[in-house]
Amino acid sequence: MTTFVRNAWYVAAWSTEIDDALRRFTILGDNVVMFRKSDGSVAALEDRCPHRLLPLSKGKRIGDTVQCGYHGLTFDCSGACVRVPGQTNLPKSAYVQAFPIVEKHGIVWIWMGDPEKADPETVFDMPEFTDPAWAVHHGDALHLKSNYLNVAENLVDPAHVSFVHPTTLGNAASENVPVHVKTDGEAIVAWRWIRDAEPIGFFKAFGGFTGNVDRWHYYYLHTPCTAVIDFGSIETERKCAEEDRNQGVRIFALHFMTPVTETHTIDRWMHVRNAALDDPEAAERMDTMFRKAFDEDKEILEAVQAEELRPQKRRPIRIAIDKGPLVYRKRINELLELERTEDLAADPSPAFVYHD
Repeated sequence: MTTFVRNAWYVAAWSTEIDDALRRFTILGDNVVMFRKSDGSVAALEDRCPHRLLPLSKGKRIGDTVQCGYHGLTFDCSGACVRVPGQTNLPKSAYVQAFPIVEKHGIVWIWMGDPEKADPETVFDMPEFTDPAWAVHHGDALHLKSNYLNVAENLVDPAHVSFVHPTTLGNAASENVPVHVKTDGEAIVAWRWIRDAEPIGFFKAFGGFTGNVDRWHYYYLHTPCTAVIDFGSIETERKCAEEDRNQGVRIFALHFMTPVTETHTIDRWMHVRNAALDDPEAAERMDTMFRKAFDEDKEILEAVQAEELRPQKRRPIRIAIDKGPLVYRKRINELLELERTEDLAADPSPAFVYHD
């Protein structure tokens, strides 16, 4: 049974990944062909001709239409067939699915579910994207041989950084610091502060801290596939309050997870920072550190996935730090159940009288 929630916005690509050419992307197990139309906007169509099933990405563009490379059936950006060579009638069944697209902040979002439920206003956003006090930088597209649920759980789990990232994003000082979890909002939030401790490798290299610092990790997981990690450091003697984190070196690491198949996820990551705004090399230095840390995650997550695919003799255990991931799995299951059933009781028959 699939684990994919379809009625949601997913990142299909960075804007820089899509140009005039027909390019195939696989999202939630479906193949999609995307390209830029003559007006610069992005079109996204089912990448399979309904005639002999050749991928349309193997055809060619004719203006803002796509011609199948096998027998020339041609489709416009709404998915409608506008030409069948050798005949004048256009069968109603000769169409491909078109997917809603929203492009903003250099990110292309796609809706893979019911198009009538695709509300552009619900696409993820944050004010720092357009605030001149912050620098915005796109990173890479990290391919992981892992189910997206495991990847997402890793991104609402501050406890793992002490052990998986001891030289980059964590160190031993945080091993026994309690993690706080809040699950009653739109996002699941897990956080903790490590007070009066040695700075982690990331902020030794980037923040220039030499003495002890107060540092924080706030993990926000937006169902189904967007994670924001707010982390930073400030000198201990400044006694920073939680609401004053902008006074320190503060970074948002964003992760947009795109499920490709049940065992393949693309994590497109970027960062937003309030420091070194005028340093053209800062972003690349940070990318180098992020790549090292995310490669450490990749090794762990792919090993976990490999074991999940093997027969298990007993059930895995859960411990105190798993509160966030458990709530996340519950929310995903609730969304999946909504998509598996159709509610026909919205307008109850007068034969039934409800008292609740």
